[in-house]
Amino acid sequence: MPTGYWQSVVKQGLEVPSDRPLDDLTAELTAMLGSPDPEQRDGIAYPALATWVDRGVYDDLLVGLGDGMAAGLTVGLGEDGTDSVFRRAFSVLVLAECLERGTGQHLLTSGKVLQWGDQIATWYLRERDTRGYVPTKGWAHTVAHGADAIGVLATSPHLAANELTVLLDVLADRLLAPGTGLLTCGEPDRMALATMQVLRRNVVSLKVLEPWINRIAAAASSLGSTQDRDPFLDSGNPQAFLRALYLQLSLAADPPQVRPDLILVLVEVLRATNPHYLGPHHPA
Repeated sequence: MPTGYWQSVVKQGLEVPSDRPLDDLTAELTAMLGSPDPEQRDGIAYPALATWVDRGVYDDLLVGLGDGMAAGLTVGLGEDGTDSVFRRAFSVLVLAECLERGTGQHLLTSGKVLQWGDQIATWYLRERDTRGYVPTKGWAHTVAHGADAIGVLATSPHLAANELTVLLDVLADRLLAPGTGLLTCGEPDRMALATMQVLRRNVVSLKVLEPWINRIAAAASSLGSTQDRDPFLDSGNPQAFLRALYLQLSLAADPPQVRPDLILVLVEVLRATNPHYLGPHHPA
């Protein structure tokens, strides 16, 4: 179907067209999620699917749509630098929309939520293409989009303390994964926001959170690195995450109960990993 057809749908407020079956429209939009053309992918396909999910168009079909999006996470998985990244990166966003709608309207079983959560986590840790903005093709942003999905997943009542702890570990594993590269498109902020969603459930204890923070902090210092590699390439991501989490925890209008204690933990590790800026002042 020509792009002009879909542009008219967008201009008409994304009302569901009545001239074609919903299945056909959905299949076409799903294919467009993987387009290297940002207008088709980011300007048409994702907004249309997300809007229809939010309006309840898919309520009776939500499991099927979500399963299709979960399948999209495997398309080209393992590739790096190819256009297959767009299908994965935008499938996870639509899957997050399905999770959010399902949670709000009680449309999903515990088993389905946990299945999708496992598929999201598996993809997130196996994803090799961590590009943010791709020139002429727009956003891929897999690390940010995956964090968004984890944040939505964390709001599900089907996840208790053990499952939420797993989500934190998935975020840390992704953040510290070798070969990720320096994340420069706001990904650490989005990962911190997902962490905040976990914390707001108020079921993960400081006894779990403190060693989790310390694990990230252990990778956040540029001190003691060898001289044959820029140490900030390794410490930059965890350092940016710790700073983002401290900022969000400090300024959030709806903070989790653990905020006072966790801020103290963050202050301690930020001082330890930034001694040149935050350590004791020694006059020359």
